[in-house]
Formats: sequence, structure tokens, C-alpha cells
Amino acid sequence: MASLRPATATLPPRHSLAPSPSASPLSWSASIAISRVPPPPGLVPHPWVPPPASGNRQSLVVCAAWTRRSRRELEERPNRKSWKQRTDMYMRPFLLNVFFSKRFVHAKVMHRGTSKVIAVATTNAKDLRLTLPSLVDDDACRTIGRLIAERSMDADVFALAYEPKKNERIEGKLGIVIDTIKEHGIIFV
Repeated sequence: MASLRPATATLPPRHSLAPSPSASPLSWSASIAISRVPPPPGLVPHPWVPPPASGNRQSLVVCAAWTRRSRRELEERPNRKSWKQRTDMYMRPFLLNVFFSKRFVHAKVMHRGTSKVIAVATTNAKDLRLTLPSLVDDDACRTIGRLIAERSMDADVFALAYEPKKNERIEGKLGIVIDTIKEHGIIFV
């Protein structure tokens, strides 16, 4: 099997290798020599590596690092969050989460910055399980809304935010919970 590397005899003498005229002698690119000798006939370049332009050393460097983003490109287009993404946690710190399972209704108020749970209400609680006739109907949703409003006010939280999921409408049981919370003195921002 023939070797893909050229033999040392085919390399040009040391004086024919010269650094780029534009590179300073202290830069890393000055250490890369330009070979003016064509590759031997048995050497086949890899199919995804484009052939270098005729003696252009810049194209060799670009071909070697074509997948990497330059620092200037990173500075021009950094991955930054929008103004709303950066400030929303502080402007609307308390978030309402409501979950409906087939058997129960769960609701909680969380502080976004610390992920601390401020108020919780669920129809799976022992006192509600024994007193409510149904744990998932409209009356259960009203009870959960009233309890969340009372427990939030006890924790000195008077404004909540609710972010609906994608393609989620505020209607039905969710609408009942949110309307009941509003009726009991909590403001939605």
C-alpha cells in the first residue's frame, strides 16, 4: 500500500519555504511555511476539503477553520436575551401555575427569582378531598381559586402573572380558577 505522505526527499530545501510577507515575524501564522512544491501524484486530497487557491496561504487557514466562528462574528451577533426576557422576572416576579389532572386540580404561586413556592392549593388535600363532592368540577376550581387568593394575600403577594402555554386558551376550568382569583382581590399583570 502506497503511503499518502510524501517522502522526505520530495520536500523542497529549507530556503524555498518562506513565511507570508504580510505576517509579522512574531505571529503564529509566520511559523506556517508555504510549500511551492505540488503534491506527489499518489496523494489524493480528502473529498470534503476544497483545494487551496494557487499559493494563497490565507485560503489554507480559512479551509482549516471553516467551521469556527471568529471573535468578531461573536461580538457582532452574541446570543443575548431580549429586554423582556431579561427584565420579566423582576417586573412580574410571582407566577401562577395551574395543573389539571383527571382526578385533581393543582395550583401554586412561585417566585421566579428564587423558585420559592409562595402558596399552594390542591383538591388532593385531605380537608378538600373529604368535603368536595367532585374534585375536578367547576366548584372545585372556584375553591382552588379562592384558596390561592387567600394564601397569596397572607404571604403579602397581591399581583400575579400567568403565562399560558403555546396554543392554550384561558377558558373553561382554567378561566374559572383565574376569574375566582381576580374576584378575591388579586391583580393579574
